[in-house]
Amino acid sequence: MSGAIAALVQGRHQQPHDLLGQHLEDGGLRIRVLKPMAGQVRVRFEDGEELSLAHEAEGVFSAVRPDVDTTMDYRVLTTWGDGVEHESDDPYRFAPTLGEMDLHLVNEGRHEQLWTVLGARVQTYPGPMGNVTGTSFAVWAPRAKAVRVIGDFNGWDGRIHPMRLIGRSGVWELFIPGVGAGSIYKFEIRGADDVVRAKADPMARRTECPPNTGSVVEDSHHQWGDDDWMDRRQESNPHNGPMSVYEVHLGSWRQGSSYRDLAEHLVNYVKDLGFTHVEFLPVMEHPYGPSWGYQVTGYYAPTARFGDPDDFKYLVDVLHQNGIGVILDWVPGHFPRDAFALARFDGLALYEHPDPRRGDQPDWGTHVFDFGRREVRNFLVANALYWLEEFHADGLRVDAVASMLYLDYSRADGQWIPNIHGGREHLEAIGLLQEANATAYKRVPGIVTIAEESTSWPGVTKSTDSGGLGFGLKWNMGWMNDWLRYLKESPVNRQYHHNLITFSIMYAFGENYLLPISHDEVVHGKGSLPGKIPGSKQEKLATLRAFLAHMWGQPGKQLLFMGLEFAQQSEWADGRSLDWWLLEDPAHYRVHNLVKELNRIYREHKALWAFDSEPAGFEWIDADDKGGNTFSFLRFGEHDRSGEDVVAVIANYSGQDKEWVRIGVPRGGDWKVILDTSGFEGDGRASQADVVVTAVDEHWNNQPHHVTVRVAALSTLYLAPVTHTETLPAPESQPEPESEPAPESEPAPESVPLSESEPETAPVRDGGTDGNA
Repeated sequence: MSGAIAALVQGRHQQPHDLLGQHLEDGGLRIRVLKPMAGQVRVRFEDGEELSLAHEAEGVFSAVRPDVDTTMDYRVLTTWGDGVEHESDDPYRFAPTLGEMDLHLVNEGRHEQLWTVLGARVQTYPGPMGNVTGTSFAVWAPRAKAVRVIGDFNGWDGRIHPMRLIGRSGVWELFIPGVGAGSIYKFEIRGADDVVRAKADPMARRTECPPNTGSVVEDSHHQWGDDDWMDRRQESNPHNGPMSVYEVHLGSWRQGSSYRDLAEHLVNYVKDLGFTHVEFLPVMEHPYGPSWGYQVTGYYAPTARFGDPDDFKYLVDVLHQNGIGVILDWVPGHFPRDAFALARFDGLALYEHPDPRRGDQPDWGTHVFDFGRREVRNFLVANALYWLEEFHADGLRVDAVASMLYLDYSRADGQWIPNIHGGREHLEAIGLLQEANATAYKRVPGIVTIAEESTSWPGVTKSTDSGGLGFGLKWNMGWMNDWLRYLKESPVNRQYHHNLITFSIMYAFGENYLLPISHDEVVHGKGSLPGKIPGSKQEKLATLRAFLAHMWGQPGKQLLFMGLEFAQQSEWADGRSLDWWLLEDPAHYRVHNLVKELNRIYREHKALWAFDSEPAGFEWIDADDKGGNTFSFLRFGEHDRSGEDVVAVIANYSGQDKEWVRIGVPRGGDWKVILDTSGFEGDGRASQADVVVTAVDEHWNNQPHHVTVRVAALSTLYLAPVTHTETLPAPESQPEPESEPAPESEPAPESVPLSESEPETAPVRDGGTDGNA
């Protein structure tokens, strides 16, 4: 017995319940408790009898109650140096809190609600001496020699609460009475290498605020009020619905704001602007703030920087009640090496792949998950479901998918291991992504998963049963890179880069795309978006407005990073707030108002979102006006193009106004200018918005009718048919096609109407692309 007690106290015993607690013997019922440094220990039984325990060794006290042939409820009465007797329950009289089915699913890697069995869970058990409330701790550490719970409830003394290993599951468990929500804890693990490490709980649902690294017992009491939203979500399909996304870094949108502050100010702001969704940079706990959350240590815990988990639920709840969806960035590809977290969790590589050629990420100095290990895959798949189910998130945007798909990503020859077929594809990571997507769509109807994937990998948004990765949407990085290159050119040079803009349509319907202008494009020396555009401030903002309208009209959902909606001029910095003072500048406020108007028009016109991923929803009017730096196309709201919802988009990126531009349209009658970005200039010129023009029944641009409009320099127009229910202003008179030449005040020859020629073939790009064509 002395050997067992020594192993227990030294943190080497795997079955403390075999030694401690109550056990029937030939002579009666033995009670053995662990109370290091205690002066006196007694036990009071459910029948009122009391028993004094004798000290055996190393803080272990024991006695036998004779002539008892059944186990009983009891309480431990301990006197310490203060001379006061303290009553407590004994952790070692309780059966395991995990059932056999739970353990089976954990080991098979199929427990889709893993957070309900591992981690720290507040529980209450009834008994003869009254209800007992405490916390059940459970952690997976299959090669650990011993695991103990340490925390503020036991003075961080690992001797007091050793855990038991349940069978061959690799799961260690202990129920500790009296420990409740808010208690701080870690697991003290004696690893396979015989080194003792204090580790944060991988399944912790709450953490201390960094730089502190403790896990915190969480017991949610949030009462959701978004039932209407959740009911509608189950019946909706976001892939063919409107989606304009406002991307937010919580710490710098308005620095110093809590989750509950944001539930007022951010929600009101986004609602006023009309975005359909917000996307949060990772909210999962991370030790280093300037990582923006992309180096996660607490996969199941919202960062404590802005409040507790119920505070974050409140933010999501209020967003939903105001008609705004929530997308969370999710980082399953890699995790940091911090010693208190996942790295070498049980003394050896556990969550990370053991071979550094697969287990290390050279770009970011992080570890890569061992995607082929069942329990690790379960950890990640369940984590995706956790945010969708427990926090009512409407979608997940998966970070750095390309780094997961390729074994040679950022690795030179000899630094990576081929797959079993000799290829560079990371088969286990592919399987993880497919499983996560398929499971999420199965369990949580109405959500969307989005891939940040920058290569030409086929079938990112194809279903898993057809061999695809199973994502709902894919960031169109090629579109983004091409546009940023185009916008950097001066108007006079843009004619030589025309195909940068037309090229994205060549592959626009090969995947379901989201068009991102994200945080990555306005940080780390890249400057702000207006700063990339040449010209005066007026020209920069005019070009930006034209681009934003073009973006909202382009096939694909839209994402805009915070600050871009009012043309923030400085590069984004995570350590300070956005430059809100710019909204006092009328020129910047007009950009803000344009985004608001774009979102209103976008929501109201099915043509701008219903068929983002189908050719039926798009048709060029004129893709070939290189000399004029103009682009024009149609968007359709009905698959057969028969409906009234159609929008014509005309963009002019030259430095000259285009007077009386002839535009082919698919139907006759009256057309109204529903947007003119030059009307947000503020220079006193008359906006064309709400101007009505009548289509001429004459073919133009391969369309049966045409209208004639004015397109100002560096501007974009939207036109839509006027329905019979609208009250019309008087139509503007239009020149006949064969009218006399324009007077001398007309623009220079560069500003001629769009090309009359019909393109014989689809536009072909001269060079390659940075994206995924």
